[in-house]
Amino acid sequence: MSFKRYICCLTIGLLVSVPAFSEPASAEKIKALMQKAGAGNLAEQMMGQMLPALKSMAPDAPDAFWADFIAGVDGDEIENMIIPVYQKYMTGEDVEAINTFYDTKAGKKLITVQPAIMQESMVLGQQWGESLARDLMAKYQALQEAAAVAETKATTEE
Repeated sequence: MSFKRYICCLTIGLLVSVPAFSEPASAEKIKALMQKAGAGNLAEQMMGQMLPALKSMAPDAPDAFWADFIAGVDGDEIENMIIPVYQKYMTGEDVEAINTFYDTKAGKKLITVQPAIMQESMVLGQQWGESLARDLMAKYQALQEAAAVAETKATTEE
């Protein structure tokens, strides 16, 4: 086989095999990932978070109204909206590997403890941000005081 023919065959082989490595994840595999990760009832979780704000918009509405409203919410709708986001950032191989991990003992533990980790991390992040803000304000106040002293000194020397 000539060198040109070899390179041509190699190039074609690589081009044909590339799509297999970067196929988007199927909706079914992403839904399985979401179920395993605890986001399978995403609509219910989001409604639980949004309902108080929604109720404040219509405080006079009877409980039956809210029950009807919630019953009419299609939980698959939000999942179907989110699937393309997963597909944008993950290949089918990625999702399959994550699903496989979630089936392991360590993966199941991560799913169980991750909400607590996130909650504690958010509290620590807020404390860290507040500490940075205090440091920033102290440094800024010191800068302003130094500028005021310099200005006073300059005006008294004149």
